[in-house]
Amino acid sequence: MKSFVPVPDSSDFPIQNLPYGVFSTEANSQHRVGVAIGEHVLDLGAVKNFYPEKYHEALSANVLNPLMSLGCESWAEVRRITQNLLLEGSELHANQALQQTALVPLSSVTMHLPATIGDYTDFYSSIHHATNVGIMFRGKENALMPNWKHLPVGYHGRASSVVVSGTPIRRPLGQTLPVDGADPAFGPCRLFDFELEMAFFVGGPPTELGDRVTVDEAAKRVFGFVVMNDWSARDIQKWEYVPLGPFTAKNLGTTISPWVVPVAALEPFKVDNFPQDPKPFPYLTHEQKFNFDIKLEVDIKPANGVATTVCRSNYRNLYWTALQQIAHHTVTGCNLKPGDLMASGTISGDAADSFGSMLELSWKGTKQVQLLGGESRKFLQDNDEVTIRGFCRNDELRIGFGSASGVVLPAKPFE
Repeated sequence: MKSFVPVPDSSDFPIQNLPYGVFSTEANSQHRVGVAIGEHVLDLGAVKNFYPEKYHEALSANVLNPLMSLGCESWAEVRRITQNLLLEGSELHANQALQQTALVPLSSVTMHLPATIGDYTDFYSSIHHATNVGIMFRGKENALMPNWKHLPVGYHGRASSVVVSGTPIRRPLGQTLPVDGADPAFGPCRLFDFELEMAFFVGGPPTELGDRVTVDEAAKRVFGFVVMNDWSARDIQKWEYVPLGPFTAKNLGTTISPWVVPVAALEPFKVDNFPQDPKPFPYLTHEQKFNFDIKLEVDIKPANGVATTVCRSNYRNLYWTALQQIAHHTVTGCNLKPGDLMASGTISGDAADSFGSMLELSWKGTKQVQLLGGESRKFLQDNDEVTIRGFCRNDELRIGFGSASGVVLPAKPFE
């Protein structure tokens, strides 16, 4: 399968990928739906007449929600037509004038949030991360809470503060407890952190309150994946989370990559699901493989410095699958809407250089993480830029997600 649009060997976006995004240009500020191909974006609204009329509205929209709502059979048809359009010898290949309109250089676009996110749920599905954090705060004997291997632990996050890659994130102010047993203090977060995560967008028609999505039906609800940085104020969270969990330590900002990689693009990289013991309840049990060999990397770049890769992890380290997350989320009858976002939680491996947060890399601030150029970190400093990348690769193919990046701005003082 060869595209007539040139695709560099190192590109995240071959014709086998075709991730969806929402973009604009300086010449046209309207938000438009497109797919990435090599170093270009194909404007799907500009080529909508090659698709059945039932898809025209979704392809001309300014967010992906209408396309997400159509369901998995429609996603497969739209993807097939898009791939055919980009092949050598296609009608688009023969139409130079249309190419000038429909193919936009990536270097000239501004990317936006790909969807209107109605709800955002953050899970806690990496056994290595949960074990590390448990050891730090409770000891080896009680590392995992009693419920952890029986259900996908999660909490409802703040959808309004999910932002697209490139958006700066300001260090938050909040209450902390610097000395156990003393009075709390108020001021800028001192233990600011990244969290290496991935997330998926929910698709399909909205469900009704009271209905469930079974674990066997859940794959039809996964529209596609993004990489994520769920920024975290560790010292604020430690003081506030009892008894109801994270609040202001997490609502300060969550960064996602702009490109949504469809599940179909990840099929060549499926791997066995993580072994689960004890066996989950029947409503969480599935035989279908829904785990992927997605390589993940985190860079920290100080102001006026060079980037250092501080973490290399993999999506396959997740204990709970996306299908189990959906089934558990809806077992109560919680309704879903297209554009809902569900995140994995921090994805850590079992090696020290695969830990997906500064909390783990510095082991709760007890050791320094060395950066190129002579600097070191225990937690993030002002003006540090954090970039998270994800990609799949084998001998024949590379499928990438692009990146999720953001710069830490200093706390905004009170007047």
